[in-house]
Amino acid sequence: MRLLRQIENINIMIGKAISFLIWIGIVVLCWEVIARYVFGAPTIWAHGYTQRIFGAYFVLVGAYTLIRGNHVRVDLLLNTRSPRFTAFLDLINCIFLIIWGSVLIWEGFWFFEDAWRFNELDDSVLRHPMWPIKLSLFLGAVLITVQGVIEAIRALVLLVNPDADIRLAAGAQRSEIL
Repeated sequence: MRLLRQIENINIMIGKAISFLIWIGIVVLCWEVIARYVFGAPTIWAHGYTQRIFGAYFVLVGAYTLIRGNHVRVDLLLNTRSPRFTAFLDLINCIFLIIWGSVLIWEGFWFFEDAWRFNELDDSVLRHPMWPIKLSLFLGAVLITVQGVIEAIRALVLLVNPDADIRLAAGAQRSEIL
């Protein structure tokens, strides 16, 4: 369990670091609005950069969102049942997450590799390379899939022993991971 907590702590650190990308995206968007409507001089770069910033943000913050328990869930089934049944449903969800994540890792790697090898450029005037955003897709898939494995192990333990003390992130509760 110690290794799982260490991996989870790494996912938390990455998630907190990546969360600052939202502020960079907001600054770029505000700059574009001011340049366009105050100075009458829209930029040619802001739209592409905000797409990349927000795209990377949403892909890379997925594991942190999973740790915090903030992904969409149907609580009608989860809050009205026993802890063992909840663990069973969590395990099924994690299995689907791991399958989806594994396919996304596989495809995301080749997506990135092709962009790198062929020096793929975007369609904008600035012709930026596409490999950084495609690398973020691959890395985000790795992070959320690894976290899905941790959640599946946690669900298995709780399925066997609903009273087990499975602590998150070195003992923190989900609500404390902010």
